[in-house]
This record gives sequence, C-alpha cells and structure tokens, in this order.
Amino acid sequence: MKLLRYGAPGREKPGVLDSSGAIRDLSGVIGDIAGDALLPESLARLAKLDPSTLPLVPSSERIGPCVGRIGKFICIGLNYADHAAESNLPVPSEPVVFNKWLSAVVGPNDDVRIPRGSQKTDWEVELGVVIGKGGAYIDEADAMSHVAGYCVINDVSEREYQIERGGTWDKGKGCDTFGPIGPWLVTTDEVPDPHKLPLWLEVDGKRYQNGNTATMIFKVGEIVSYLSRFMSLQPGDVISTGTPPGVGMGQKPEAVYLRAGQTMRLGIEGLGEQRQRTVDA
Repeated sequence: MKLLRYGAPGREKPGVLDSSGAIRDLSGVIGDIAGDALLPESLARLAKLDPSTLPLVPSSERIGPCVGRIGKFICIGLNYADHAAESNLPVPSEPVVFNKWLSAVVGPNDDVRIPRGSQKTDWEVELGVVIGKGGAYIDEADAMSHVAGYCVINDVSEREYQIERGGTWDKGKGCDTFGPIGPWLVTTDEVPDPHKLPLWLEVDGKRYQNGNTATMIFKVGEIVSYLSRFMSLQPGDVISTGTPPGVGMGQKPEAVYLRAGQTMRLGIEGLGEQRQRTVDA
C-alpha cells in the first residue's frame, strides 16, 4: 500500500493511493496514518480494503507529511562511505545519531525556508524508515518486522550551524521546514529489499545526487536494532538513514548552497518524488 495524508497543514486526513494513482479517503476507516494504525495487524486490515470503494479525493489537495503525530525523528549521519569522504570525515565505526525537531516536519512539496542569516543551507535525499511495531533491545534478526514502511526524506541542513558553531549537529538539522517527508508511506510488502533503491536529487534541474541504498554502511535492520539499545521505539517514529554523495557542501572546486527562489526535486525508486521551493524565512 501507499498511504498518505492530505489536506491543509495541521488538518490532514488519511488516504491511500488506488491502482490508478488517485487518492482515496481513509478517514471513515482510521483517524490518521499514525500510532497504532501503523501496527502490523492494523496495516493488515487496511490491506484487505478495496480502495475503489472509498471516497475519491480531488487531485488538487495538498499532500502532507505521510506520518502524523511523529514521536521521534531520528537521523543517521555519514551512512554512505563516499558521503563521509566528501565531508572530509572518517567512516564511522557505529551509527552517528542525531535528531530533527518535530517542528521541522512538512509535506513533500511544501516550501523550505532558508533561515535568517543562513549562508550554507544544503540538501540531502534519504531513505526514511517508519516504525510499525515498537520495542526496546530489538534483535537485529527480528528488526525488519518492526518496520511499517518507507518514505522519501529531504534532510535539509544548515552546515554552518551544524559544523562551525559549538555543540552538536542538531541545531543545523532541525530548523523549521528542514524535514519534508513523503509523499507516501510505502508498506514493506511493496519494498522487498530497501537496500536496492536508486535515489537522486536535483536543484533547478541539475542533478547533484545520484546514489543507491545498496551502498549504505549500516543497513535498516542494523539501524533499528542499534537505536533500540538507547531508546524504545514506538509506532510512527521516523528514522532517516543517511545520504549518498553529492550534497552542496561536497561540490568541487567549491561548495554550492541553496538560496531563496530555487527548486529542489528528489525521489527514491518506488517511493515517490518531492518538490520544494526555497523561500526566505
């Protein structure tokens, strides 16, 4: 299934794509694509529905973040060896973990706001993992059964705030609008191997990132198991798993950063595309 949320910000309703790519309203069946609706038994019930029997949603509706009421937005840094190299940082021996604040979450096609005074706002296309079954101290062998599905994430980053200012990475990662999620939450039955997915990103039509999840250092099951050692995971938690090379910071002979008035377009095979316009905050 391809689950989604549509409507005005803060008032999104749950939906599902039908076989023709049209949106069907799920609000008569579930309250939101969130929490217990993402448990395996809940998804199994949704999978039995015939989308053609559900109300059709106008194609003009805004697409919101594909997960509602997110509890944690956890990110993994430097998870592609070639991205670590372009960042002039060593390949990590274990996952690098940081957070995005939930106020960063926006829809896949919403504007991205360049922070006031920012000179180094950057892009990162990433595979998102959405937790379905919660747990702590999850065995790696069982970790994939805790995943509800996958989505596209743009881990927008302000590099000066992230690297050149004191403290942790988080203040360069969690600015408002720095976490576009969606368009869809694609359930695991439609993604037999999340480690064979081409992913890409363009700015104003120029392709900067063109990678594949096959080159991830730490795979999805390992990441889920690892994180569960340090925190319990709950249904609807979102994990962003790292980016391939081609970010603005790594461009040669000099870095390239975003400015207002540009357009980012990005996607992952089978998981959909995003398109954001950059504006001044």
